[in-house]
Amino acid sequence: MNSPRKVAFHTLGCKLNYSETSAISRLFEKKGYDQVEFDQPSDVYVINTCSVTANADKECKSIVRNALNVSPDAFVVIIGCYAQLKPHLIARIDGVDIVLGASEKFKLLNYLDDIAKRAQAEVFNCEIADANVFVDAYSLGGNRTRAFLKVQDGCDYTCSFCTIPLARGSSRSDSIENSVKNAAQIAFEGVKEIVLTGVNLGDFGKGLTGGKKKETGFIDLISELDQVEGIDRFRISSIEPNLLSNEVIEFVSRSKRFVPHFHIPLQSGSDKILRMMRRRYLTGLYSERIQTIRTLLPQACIGVDVIVGFPGETDGDFLETYNYLNQLDISYLHVFTYSERENTDAVLLKDSVPPATRKKRNKMLRILSAKKLRSFYEKYLGTEHTVLFEQEGPEGTMHGFTENYIKVKTTYNALLYNTVAKVTLSSMAEDGCVLINGEAEPAETLKTTTKNAVSA
Repeated sequence: MNSPRKVAFHTLGCKLNYSETSAISRLFEKKGYDQVEFDQPSDVYVINTCSVTANADKECKSIVRNALNVSPDAFVVIIGCYAQLKPHLIARIDGVDIVLGASEKFKLLNYLDDIAKRAQAEVFNCEIADANVFVDAYSLGGNRTRAFLKVQDGCDYTCSFCTIPLARGSSRSDSIENSVKNAAQIAFEGVKEIVLTGVNLGDFGKGLTGGKKKETGFIDLISELDQVEGIDRFRISSIEPNLLSNEVIEFVSRSKRFVPHFHIPLQSGSDKILRMMRRRYLTGLYSERIQTIRTLLPQACIGVDVIVGFPGETDGDFLETYNYLNQLDISYLHVFTYSERENTDAVLLKDSVPPATRKKRNKMLRILSAKKLRSFYEKYLGTEHTVLFEQEGPEGTMHGFTENYIKVKTTYNALLYNTVAKVTLSSMAEDGCVLINGEAEPAETLKTTTKNAVSA
């Protein structure tokens, strides 16, 4: 009797990619494949790529080489955003057998009847205008405490620096009914927390499956998900400030399950640069959103995306961004260094910022982020929170996150794994985590988080 074929996956990039890799892996399991770790021998290796990575080509080559060092005769498939944008460039990488674009990646098994190595890679790509059907997905991570639920895909925005619309197509959404069904299935698997993911999450409701017009919106989705039993926490991943309505913020403030954690892209604190980026807001609106959150949810964790080194960003523009972020009541930054992308309008702009200057500005904001995060953590020392504990960490420890996204560390206790527990935050550890006082008290019977009971 022949043993089952083996498949291994490697995912680059965002939570959305992880949710889609997980969904594709379940299709393989239904076909009788055994899934193994990427560093183990396998018959098929699937690499899900990202277009945001600055060195996507180099990174892809390295991952392919590592796979074939383990299994020289393995069949190698490249999917994802970079595969849609640069299929023929990827096809020239030694050892690659098939490259699948935005729509074809979900039909991957149709291409695997014959997994003999190809002398030349085959490319199956679509026109991005044809990537207009929503395919649902959710991830079940190795530790099974948190899942990424895809509810939206694609983007109709035309930010001058971004290739994602070219890689993922037009904005489209799952139905609320199916999103709730998937959330219930995730709960059935024993997962306690769901992170809602999409390319432009706040645009939910556009391009609903079946071609419906936008009759429902993001507020309707989260209102229904809040009723799903078995999930202790929902988190909203990155959401555009112009789409983060007061109604959504107010809903989270009184929700049973949606936690006080927002990640809101800013990209620049200079209105001049925001206009050049073709963002759909200015700093005035952004400040209003932060103020509304702080008024209704003073304990909320607020993360911010920012890009440094955009063409035309002078020292004065960067200083304006730095000062704006410094005075803004936020919790941490994700700092990105601008890199040129083909087929974007920004690459045609004049006054390119020297790489050394970009690097310096990135470092300055990362230092600011570390200060902001530590200040946020220290603000809540001595207060009680709930923590969802995750798998074992180094040296007999385990960690988890409070409802407002403070990373907590304690001595490993198997009974705490995948449970929500009451803790009192005690002190800062050397690695930047927060330690707790005494033993964590299991709190699985809690019907709500303690977010509204925590004072700023």
